[in-house]
Amino acid sequence: MSKSLLADANVRLEEALKYVSISEDAFSRLKYPKASLSVSIPIRMDDGSLKIFQGYRVRYDDTRGPGKGGVRYHPSVSIDEVQSLAFWMTFKCALLNLPFGGAKGGITVNPKELSKTELERLSRGYIEAIADFIGPDVDILAPDVYTNEMIMGWMMDQYSIIRRRFSPGVVTGKPLTMGGSQGRDTATATGAFHVINVMLKKFNLVKETTTVAVQGFGNAGAQMAELLFKAGYKVVAVSDSQGGIYAPQGLDIPSIRQYKKSHRTVTGVYCQDSVCNIVDHEVITNEQLLTLDVDVLIPAALEKQITEKNASEIQAKFIFEVANGPITSSADHILNGKGIHVFPDILVNAGGVTVSYLEWVQNRNGLYWSLTEVHEKLKVRMIEETEAVWSISQKFEVNMRTSAYIHALNRLNEAMSAKGTRDYYQNH
Repeated sequence: MSKSLLADANVRLEEALKYVSISEDAFSRLKYPKASLSVSIPIRMDDGSLKIFQGYRVRYDDTRGPGKGGVRYHPSVSIDEVQSLAFWMTFKCALLNLPFGGAKGGITVNPKELSKTELERLSRGYIEAIADFIGPDVDILAPDVYTNEMIMGWMMDQYSIIRRRFSPGVVTGKPLTMGGSQGRDTATATGAFHVINVMLKKFNLVKETTTVAVQGFGNAGAQMAELLFKAGYKVVAVSDSQGGIYAPQGLDIPSIRQYKKSHRTVTGVYCQDSVCNIVDHEVITNEQLLTLDVDVLIPAALEKQITEKNASEIQAKFIFEVANGPITSSADHILNGKGIHVFPDILVNAGGVTVSYLEWVQNRNGLYWSLTEVHEKLKVRMIEETEAVWSISQKFEVNMRTSAYIHALNRLNEAMSAKGTRDYYQNH
């Protein structure tokens, strides 16, 4: 196998294995996905032409329960990317002690080029193609990059049509009126916020003087920036795919979010209309944001943002991975050598799958919780597992990423061992 995303992801697994005694069976099973599906999705476009899109769904492991993972729409989606994301989901679900395995899906498409009706046909066509591969007890979908609750609603509805029964449990992140959960739309950011609060307190950082830069101003990144702003942190830089803005004295995040909704970019927020003179600022690139001299850096965009090429330029003291896989394994070594504390994606952004689990439970029981109840359940789970990962990192004197994988590996090994391993059969 070439140095793919999946191969790079496995490097983290091998590092954690130095501190965990797992069966040979478990190690072998975790090296490869259990099942991968590649499908072609023919869609009639608005102009009458037919276009074929490539779609994928991977179920990496289902030892602890049905597969669980999002569906992303992006031009870069490939089978390697989807397998890697499913790998991370496997460990994320185990880390948070959720009764799920890891899965992921995606379609190679630029959704910005499609009309809403074309997007609906594509979403329903995807479900038509993978319906036999998914289900409430087999593999459960959720939103990801460039997918949202409307798209999840289309997918759930299409699956229900195919099965001829209402099946809300096949998809999480749905509209509330279709069985969605309170708090799911902000879950990733809310969960990450709890991790950040817990960890920064251990290093005696004061909110009001802690500077933060957020790369990625999509759903999770924008919410993350606003949560930190409202809590008193000094958010000095944000960026989206078109660029970013930097102001050492701090940014007014709610105003930027409002502007982004109207203009689809953050770069013009302080140089147009009545907000021109609110604050002095500098327009920067995504690459420049990553290397700013700040206390906290939050990559909330796509994979491979920090690599061996730019890792030596990173000045942040703490990095919280809200995106999946924003730091490569080779960059990890450089950051560790510089004494930068990296908090891994499988912990930091696990709020999304945690509330997806709560949504799945509510769908199965027909009993729905209030926003306050969901937030409290999420907070308890995130803080509990963050403290557990921190404790392991102190015990073995390892970084938080390795610690998180150790914690998840122990749970996966226990589940796999319960089904019987080579050691069991040789000794009986």
